[in-house]
Parts: sequence; C-alpha cells; structure tokens
Amino acid sequence: MALTPDDVVTKQFQHVRFKEGFDPDEVDDFLDEVVVAWRATIAESDELKAKLAAYESGSTPAPAAAETSEEPVAAAPAPAPVSTPAPESGAAPVAASAGIIELAQRVHDEHVAEGIAQRDKLVSEAQTQAASIVAEAEAKGRDEIARLDKERATLENRITELRQFERDYRSQLRGYIEGQLRDLETSATASGSTPVSAIGL
Repeated sequence: MALTPDDVVTKQFQHVRFKEGFDPDEVDDFLDEVVVAWRATIAESDELKAKLAAYESGSTPAPAAAETSEEPVAAAPAPAPVSTPAPESGAAPVAASAGIIELAQRVHDEHVAEGIAQRDKLVSEAQTQAASIVAEAEAKGRDEIARLDKERATLENRITELRQFERDYRSQLRGYIEGQLRDLETSATASGSTPVSAIGL
C-alpha cells in the first residue's frame, strides 16, 4: 500500500515514559513541513501528468508545430508533402513530453535527496545525543563507584579501629581481673595466719 500525506498526518506514535526520546512537538512540526512539501510535489506531479496527457492526446498542440504543419500544406501542390509534416507535428509533443518527464524526474530526485539529507541529519543528531547520554551515565557511574569505594575504605578503617579497641579493652580487663585475683589470694593467705578471734568471727 502506497504511503500518502494523509497517512503521515494521521500517524499516531506511542508515548514513552522514563526514557529518552525526541520532543513530540518538534517531530510534529517537522512532519507538517514534510506533508506540505509532499502535497506540493504531488500537485506538481499531477499537473505535469495532465500536461503530458494533453500533449500526447494532441488536444493542445505546440504553436510552432501547428505553424510548421500548416505552411507546407498550403505551399504543396501535390498530396505527397502533406504526409511529411505529420512526423514534425508528432515530434513536438514527444519532445515536450520528454522535457516534462525530465523536469518531473529532476524535481523528484531533488525532493528525495532533500529527504535523505534531512534523515541523515536527524540520525546524526540522535546518535550524538545518545553518545552524550551514554557518556554522562558512564561518568555518573564512575563517580558513584569512587564514592562507594571511599565510603567502604572509611568503614574498613573504622572496623579496624574498633577491633583494636576491643583487643586493648580485653587486655586491660584481663589485667585488671588478674590483679584483683592476686589481691584476693594475697589477702586470703594473710588471713590464714590470723586467729579467728582477731577476724571477729
């Protein structure tokens, strides 16, 4: 099925959320320009086709062809020369048709080249934007990884400090308890040589 300007006008795209994309208004404006140019091209093509059909049917012969076809007929005494201008009168519409076809082909090629250039421009802009987004995301990822590494190093240092504090505290606590035990043993030994009455029992 051939694509028409109305197909472009009525085409609906799904909106995406939370994703990068083109500005819908900008896309709509560009599509409107494409439709206007497309319709102008179609109108011009229809006009050229109508002119070509008119020339081919011979309903509107070229003035030069009409003059050349009338002059030899009036000057010729015999019917033989009448048959010679026919190719000339037929050649003019053929030449005009070839010119119209060539013009239509040139206009068509220009519009196609313009469309290809615009497409390439849009693709290039989209690729540039995508590369920029990817580079920005990678930079953010590197920054986040660096921040997490720094935070991990800080936590590891804190854990090391707490373990050292625990070892020192255990060592001090063990020394304190052992000192208390020695004091108890010393006092028990001293109280063993003291009479019970002196203790107050």
